Amino acid sequence: MRVVTAEEMTAMDRAAIDTLGIPGVVLMENAGKGAAEVLQNHFPHLEGKRLLVVAGGGNNGGDGFVIARHLWQQRLDVVVCCLKEPEAYRGDARTNLTIIQRLGVPIEVRTRADGITALRPLVESADLIVDAIFGTGLNAPVRGYYRDVIELINGAAAAVLAVDLPSGLHASTGLPLGVCIRADVTATFGLAKVGQLITPGCTFVGDLQVVDIGLPRSVTEAAPPPMVVLDEAEVASLVQPRPMTSHKGSFGHVLVVAGSVGKSGAAAMTGLGAARAGAGLVTVAVPASLNPVLEVKLTEVMTEPLPETPAQTISEAAWARLQQLLANKQALALGPGLSMHEETRSLVCKLVEQGGCPLVVDADGVNSLAGQLAVLERAQAPLVLTPHPGEMGRLVGLEAAAVQEQRLELSRSFSRKYGVTLVLKGARTIVAHRDGRVAINVNGNPGLASGGSGDVLTGLIAGFLAQGLAAFEAACLGVFCHGAAADQAKEHLGCQGMIATDLLEQIPKVLSRLAEIDV
Repeated sequence: MRVVTAEEMTAMDRAAIDTLGIPGVVLMENAGKGAAEVLQNHFPHLEGKRLLVVAGGGNNGGDGFVIARHLWQQRLDVVVCCLKEPEAYRGDARTNLTIIQRLGVPIEVRTRADGITALRPLVESADLIVDAIFGTGLNAPVRGYYRDVIELINGAAAAVLAVDLPSGLHASTGLPLGVCIRADVTATFGLAKVGQLITPGCTFVGDLQVVDIGLPRSVTEAAPPPMVVLDEAEVASLVQPRPMTSHKGSFGHVLVVAGSVGKSGAAAMTGLGAARAGAGLVTVAVPASLNPVLEVKLTEVMTEPLPETPAQTISEAAWARLQQLLANKQALALGPGLSMHEETRSLVCKLVEQGGCPLVVDADGVNSLAGQLAVLERAQAPLVLTPHPGEMGRLVGLEAAAVQEQRLELSRSFSRKYGVTLVLKGARTIVAHRDGRVAINVNGNPGLASGGSGDVLTGLIAGFLAQGLAAFEAACLGVFCHGAAADQAKEHLGCQGMIATDLLEQIPKVLSRLAEIDV
């Protein structure tokens, strides 16, 4: 599913109206009718309920008028509350206000001059509120009377349908502009907006439903590079059936360079993730003193002891052996549990720059690159970085909270600047390509918030790289499968107490389901 920014959506609307000649009032009619259908599908028992449409002064209010008309036609108890004087409405919104006035739909006017006290009885007596206050054009903090209106609605007992997006939410960044409606369901028009899908915006929209308002494909598909939501339809084509003549050499060999004393589990989880992705062979290279542990722990995965520092981390002296190991590998997974030992950090930079095969860098591998990002520009092979917000902050010199406030912008700019595929992990993981493409993952659950789950993801992406997928596609498939595996595990175990090995059991089932989808 394609996703757009507020600016892109506005441009599409303008192209449909100004270039193709589709009247704006037609688009508004389609939007309002579709939103009314979403409301009735989501809340099927509306007879005897009091419905309140709260209409702002722009086109979002006009959409609300259309919704009210369709609900009125269904003989439902609907009241419209205009936050502007009727004569202040213009264009298509005024047209639809005039229609409901002539139909006799009950209309109340509660403007700034009346104060919030005058609006309170209407809001508190409603069973369901349609939020038609602000649309995608909002780009400044909500203050004064409108802030009070939103806070009043949020404090009411009524369920809420948001029209296009919750009022107060920035459609492109997902950030609340001071205050934001918390909706139970959002009927968005044309295409989903990125701010509705990334955090924190996704926590305000409730159930997101996309309403087809009649925008032609020539408009909605015209502007590359696209942003998409990862779903089964988007990734299924990346999973190919295996020929009967396949053998282990058909699906690539992954080298995992990971682990240090106390963190052998990170290396193991990464290796098992690569194996579950379907890589034909996996070798896990660890500090020599840890190798006996990994040989016992791992059955299907090979191990390789490497020269180590006195602190039991991989030393720079491992470079020669790693060059030999990489000679016949199709992918490298680098970083989980490596530590930040000075020698190990130096080795990480050398592997990123000169490793020679597609690689995934995670955890301490990412941390080792902080302050040395020029290494990324010299990398000789496709590169995937998989930081969580804290690690991303170390790369770009920001606190994790600041990263969270600009996840999309940071992901896009970083991947473009350094020519990498960036996977910014967290709720609603973002995958960014250096050409500007972005994929947003919406599956997964809080069960992933446990040690080892990120290591499994690193292995998954490396396993898909080894099977020949390009970096961006391998990252998208890995992120989707990781979240889908967590969702399947949740069905059996719940979120609390889910561990990384629970994911490993589900991954083959996810891949099998994707392989059966006809694309």
